[in-house]
Amino acid sequence: MKILFVHQNMPGQYRELVQWLAAQGGHELVFLTQRSPAPRIPGVRTVVYKPHHKPAKGAYGLSKTWEEAAGAGFGAAMAARDLEREAGFRPDIVLGHTGWGELLFFKQIWPDVPLLGFFEYFYISEGGLVGFDPDDKPSEHSPFLLEARNAVPYANIQHVDLGHVPTRWQRDVFPASFHDKFYTCHDGIRTDLLHPDPQVQLGLGRLDRPLTRNDEVFTYLARNLEHARGFHIFMRALPKILRARPRARVLILGGNEVSYGRKSRHEGGLRAEMEAEVGQDLDWERVHFLGRVPYDKFRQIVQLSRCHIYLTMPFVLSWSLLEAMSMQATVVASDVAPVREAVSHGETGLLVDFFDHGALADQVIDVLANPEAHAHLGPAARAHVVEKYDFLTRCLPEHLRQINALVPHPCRISLPE
Repeated sequence: MKILFVHQNMPGQYRELVQWLAAQGGHELVFLTQRSPAPRIPGVRTVVYKPHHKPAKGAYGLSKTWEEAAGAGFGAAMAARDLEREAGFRPDIVLGHTGWGELLFFKQIWPDVPLLGFFEYFYISEGGLVGFDPDDKPSEHSPFLLEARNAVPYANIQHVDLGHVPTRWQRDVFPASFHDKFYTCHDGIRTDLLHPDPQVQLGLGRLDRPLTRNDEVFTYLARNLEHARGFHIFMRALPKILRARPRARVLILGGNEVSYGRKSRHEGGLRAEMEAEVGQDLDWERVHFLGRVPYDKFRQIVQLSRCHIYLTMPFVLSWSLLEAMSMQATVVASDVAPVREAVSHGETGLLVDFFDHGALADQVIDVLANPEAHAHLGPAARAHVVEKYDFLTRCLPEHLRQINALVPHPCRISLPE
């Protein structure tokens, strides 16, 4: 089959699918992206495109998102046209993310080529990021700005032949009128590659020996250390945890940018703001900020962890939560709807009120102090992820069924046995 993937930050949610297809051989795979340099995936041809237009800094707020999406969409469409004209590549199907407008004009290039769009988030005034934090009250114009942003998914649902959403919560934030075009299935977690490792070791620069499972290590991670992923709540809980557990160390992963929601007004960002707020109460010898790390090191860090903290406002569920569960981490997470879809309190993890940093600290302290009482959580978490989110046995077959239903019989991909 000839498949064109489209995602401005390759590989995005297609990481597992594109690698699996490439490993099977027999397919012509092209990935269209803005990311440069793009990651190299053997068996995949990468084409980098540039947006045709970007809005000016002072562009009108209600149309700025659409202007940016249209510029990205036109740039992607022109790159797709050139692929056919110059390289003779006409896909049997196009798979792409709808959030940045990249798919908007593909039907103008290939009217008869099926378009399967990934729908990640619909901006809502209640039940999502906006308005959740009482310290970040939305302005009276927020509903108008959110609705204006939704012009992009509204346009995309008209063009795609099928939409894909990874979780029920994400599906349900979209209007009911979208649902007939959706199928719901997670991108997939490679549970076959994500196991606990009792022998894991990790060296850190300022320690004279590697950390092992004998050390009392707990962890927090997010793509970026930001409000949407509860970094401020975690930092407010940290002094109490470290006081109660004098032998514990915390490993913190994440960048200092902002992916979602509001930015800190503090010079140096949210990390600097929180260090100023609680830093005098911390034993910094036991606090390790590791930034962003390679995937193999991420796995080692989670495998070391006796308690893994996952915090988020109501928003898209992070892969890292499910990956940690696959490695049998004892998870303490925020009690919000997207997390409750994956974690059952007392069965596969522990849930606490997002804003109650005291309750978060108490729960983490209890896990560290009484590991035997919580020993059932990790294996149950892994079993749940294997059953519901495993890429090879659960998600891949469903994705291939949906892809095959859109293309003529000779082009279809064989389902794994």
